[in-house]
Amino acid sequence: MESQRGDGGSVDLDGTSLEELRPEPLLTRDYETRPALVYERLRRQHGPVAPVDLLGVPAWLVLGYRESLQVLQDDDGWPKGLENWRARTEGRVPADWPLGPSLEVNHILIQGGPGYRPLRTAWDAALKPFQDPRHPQAKRLKSAVTAYADELITLVGQGGRTGVADLSAQFSRPLPLMVASHLLGFPGSQGDDALMDMWRVLDAGPDAEAALERLLATLAELAAHKLEKPGDDFPSYLLAAHPDLSLDQLARELFMLLGMTSDHVGILISNTVVEVISGEASVRASLSAGMVRESMNRVVMRKPPLVNFVPRFAARDTPLGDYTIRAGDPVWVSPGAAHADPLFAGHVASGTTISTRAHLSWGAGPRQCPARELASTVAAAGVGRLFERFDHLDLALPADQLPWRSSPFMRGLRSLPVRYELASAPPPRPWTDDPAPGVADEVLPDPSARQRSSLWRYLTGLIRGGR
Repeated sequence: MESQRGDGGSVDLDGTSLEELRPEPLLTRDYETRPALVYERLRRQHGPVAPVDLLGVPAWLVLGYRESLQVLQDDDGWPKGLENWRARTEGRVPADWPLGPSLEVNHILIQGGPGYRPLRTAWDAALKPFQDPRHPQAKRLKSAVTAYADELITLVGQGGRTGVADLSAQFSRPLPLMVASHLLGFPGSQGDDALMDMWRVLDAGPDAEAALERLLATLAELAAHKLEKPGDDFPSYLLAAHPDLSLDQLARELFMLLGMTSDHVGILISNTVVEVISGEASVRASLSAGMVRESMNRVVMRKPPLVNFVPRFAARDTPLGDYTIRAGDPVWVSPGAAHADPLFAGHVASGTTISTRAHLSWGAGPRQCPARELASTVAAAGVGRLFERFDHLDLALPADQLPWRSSPFMRGLRSLPVRYELASAPPPRPWTDDPAPGVADEVLPDPSARQRSSLWRYLTGLIRGGR
């Protein structure tokens, strides 16, 4: 049986297996610098689904918007869970595969099978106090984001009211980590060492393995503390909603929240800043009209932080695009490619302040990201405060020369150098109409403890080094 591709070519649906197709490597230098061109070339060669090689392991990459929805919305036909991976079960995935450690941590984003539904229900319950704007915890969170943003901006200002700063290292990356520490309920600045280790893990440098061990140990200690003395924080709420979680399981869930929320939100903040500074007029118009979230919505259409989702697996032999996906084959949905699919992108209006909500940046279907509202709130509050505190921000490099870092999952800026001018006086903090009692006293740690923390020493060193 043959299927006609859009370019007039045909592919044998019933023939060659994934391994026999000799898929080309995806994670190349071209992908690092211009992933959109790689996606487009794969689309021309294979249609909406392409065989690729991920560091020595073959997989299917879903490039089409319609096909992405087909996979994301059918949890039974395309389940998660590494137990569904045929090659892994048969021992054909190398033990030293670089992506193995990140996929073997069996948390909410990876897990399949019957354990997922009660875990997802618990996640939804634990996040609700932070995502429901009527809840006191949501008000505390928004106030905390603004306070942490002010701390970081004030620290940048120690280098002078005007100057040059790396907004990625000095604002976009530390802000969501600080907020994550607030969510996890680390007392004072005691979580800062864990935040620095999370940074090392995300950067995948030579010290990443040791940092991961320390981080998981720290999170296990935090989990044990919350089990003994629950508080008004995410781990305590998650335990209350799912009391059967072991300490090891809870630590894995905290790792996922810390890692995904921080890196995803940090990239979203940086990308939004770049688009506002150098983007087209409609993006700037959105922000000047007070529509920060609308600006972010347009940004994730063009540069989604999460460019490829974690794999799903075909439950049975299933036609998808121009191929038949064999049962147990890994399938990676790419929102970065799907947003550029001409069948989708051609229907997205340009030159308008209002953008589509049909993007896939947070997923789709029953496994859509449970923390999407939380992440959007943190990013929007951070971006909004940034443009309130600075009278002027301009890129210190041409936009097409900014350095990017790509991974199998995320794509963000390595650095965001800007020329800045601080406002002469900070505007008042935008407290909520009905602030929760004690918000102003709770959001910031003791200043002397902050001065001693590893995170603050690092950030202070950036200021001194830039003088």
